[in-house]
Amino acid sequence: MEATTLVPAEKQRYQKHLNLPELGPAGQLKLKNSRVLVVGAGGLGCPVLLYLTAAGVGTIGIIDPDRVDLSNLQRQVLYTTDEVGQPKVKAAVGHLKRLNPELTFNSYATALEVSNARNIISDYDLVIDCTDNFKVRYLVNDVCVVQQKPFIYGAIHRFEGQVAVLNNTLENGQRGPTYRCLFPEYPNDIEIPNCNDTGVLGVLPGVIGTYQASEAIKLITGIGQLLSEQLLMLDLLNASQQKIKTRRRTDADELARQGLASGYRSASAASGPQKMGVQELSDRLALGEEIFLLDVRERPEYELCHLDNSVLIPVSMIPNNRKRIPTDRPVVVYCHHGMRSANVVNYLYTQEGLTNLYNLEGGINAWAREVEPDMAVY
Repeated sequence: MEATTLVPAEKQRYQKHLNLPELGPAGQLKLKNSRVLVVGAGGLGCPVLLYLTAAGVGTIGIIDPDRVDLSNLQRQVLYTTDEVGQPKVKAAVGHLKRLNPELTFNSYATALEVSNARNIISDYDLVIDCTDNFKVRYLVNDVCVVQQKPFIYGAIHRFEGQVAVLNNTLENGQRGPTYRCLFPEYPNDIEIPNCNDTGVLGVLPGVIGTYQASEAIKLITGIGQLLSEQLLMLDLLNASQQKIKTRRRTDADELARQGLASGYRSASAASGPQKMGVQELSDRLALGEEIFLLDVRERPEYELCHLDNSVLIPVSMIPNNRKRIPTDRPVVVYCHHGMRSANVVNYLYTQEGLTNLYNLEGGINAWAREVEPDMAVY
């Protein structure tokens, strides 16, 4: 049931909003009655969640399957050192409730997947895409397009970021561009950037996430000019920004339906690369099996710790070093936690046709925990 008025405590809390003629009590009431889903509680999600909570968005959903890691704290300012190891959604809700206890927080400590995305997203008016996962990003797009819901896109890479308001209703009553209008097809696995590989300036997600929160508040309250039909690109290294005009493709709805129908299965899903646990690898190596160990991290990581007799070929160098990877014996690919290596094995399978590939689950971090506890970790 929608609220029709602000209580005295809310009038005091949101006084500075109420003083803005563009926003005022009517706009604050719209925020109070709004329902926003934030997909991803990482670098982008943290500032988005903080500012939506402070602004008084009545119901906020948070979905993220991850736990707080020490390496998150350089940019994910919602968490503290003593929360390392806790589920992000649990830690986030704890802080947000202390900031604004009158709001409703729905937490989902799970990944957004085809099996649950429709039901979860259907409960909200607006989705904010704060993920760094391309599959989830396309899934958010496709469900929002089919359900005719707007969503706010944000992405970061090193020193650069992007923001856009997508699939919202324009002044002419038509829907605006979608994510697939900007990027119709997935990048292949080897092209997908990852902050574990490339790094990211800690303040960058704060800037981009704040832009996303601002666009959400404007969209909910109907004030200002939205980043509709344009993609905002910022570069913090040289303090520059530019806007690129965008338009909705005529086949945007069909692309979304096709995406959902595909189930987002990669070409390798049926019979492609397999996984191998660290204990199985240890056992097979102890039996003397000839296994090619491929380390796809960067050299400083390799020099800190690596598996004996492994060969270093960083992710970016894989395409030019394909001939160094054998086809006559098992190839176990590993990185820090198993994400980069998964991208590499999918790339080598789909693009190069290699069928002797295994991704080491948990990466060298799992090896250090379960097999070689004296190994240096990072």
